Amino acid sequence: MARISFMVYFLSLQLLFASGVLSATFTMTNNCEYMVWPGVLSGAGTAPLSKTGFPLQKGESQALTVPTNWSGRFWGRTQCTEDSTGKFSCVTGDCGSGKVECAGGAAPPATLAEFTLNGSGGLDFYDVSLVDGYNLPMTVVPQGGSGNCTTTGCLVELNGACPSDLRVQSADGSENVACKSACEAFNEPQYCCSGAYATPDTCKPSSYSEFFKHACPRAYSYAYDDSTSTFTCASADYTITFCPNFSSKKSAKPDSNGRPEAMQPPLVNSSMIFTGMEYASDTASHWGVHSRLAISVAVLSTVWQLRLF
Repeated sequence: MARISFMVYFLSLQLLFASGVLSATFTMTNNCEYMVWPGVLSGAGTAPLSKTGFPLQKGESQALTVPTNWSGRFWGRTQCTEDSTGKFSCVTGDCGSGKVECAGGAAPPATLAEFTLNGSGGLDFYDVSLVDGYNLPMTVVPQGGSGNCTTTGCLVELNGACPSDLRVQSADGSENVACKSACEAFNEPQYCCSGAYATPDTCKPSSYSEFFKHACPRAYSYAYDDSTSTFTCASADYTITFCPNFSSKKSAKPDSNGRPEAMQPPLVNSSMIFTGMEYASDTASHWGVHSRLAISVAVLSTVWQLRLF
């Protein structure tokens, strides 16, 4: 009788996995005009996924099955090549493995999609982070699920508008390929939220983080940017899109302070693109905080699990 009960339990677990109750599907889509190599890093204490890196041609999608207790991050690598010895490397988002598959995290700067599934209250916590810098536009769209389930991301191409002291250029210097965080660029506590600035009360937005926040109001712009940047959903699948396409594209125009004016990202597709404008970096200037999407998150107790790997 005990053996029969065990078999029934085992078969029930299989049915639950098959029905998606104990797993989620993450679909990555490349809408960029160039090839992207997604990277995947599982959080501490979380088993690696079956794929940790792979190529995505323009217009291609790839689905991954993820356990519902998983935490980790996804990002896109760009301008990747393999040398004569077979070593694989990327200009942005490189994970240092020397292979297409990753064994570690992304070298900054890189746009990150971060997840903790089935966290506090059974909710999934997710965000798109520019805390480690930016290399390409990205959105996260929940599919199904219950709760707030808000679309988030950075919809804007920022490399061309990146402040001069944050820019990463291609090997030949012909284009900006990524935009550093101020922490990476200057390694100073007030930008890294470290040392005497290691609390929400002491670490405040800088003119550099507000460059990112103004352009991408729903994305993390610095370490304590929780209230407008972390979102929740329950029992959802997720679509991560690199360079999301939008039916209506507008060029950014500078506001009264000379900054490119960003469109607030709505729940469905809409965006704008910066068209060759420069930002003059001014560390003495103090920009107003433009967190115009005041989206409250009821439970934030597992937010920092997203950053502990």
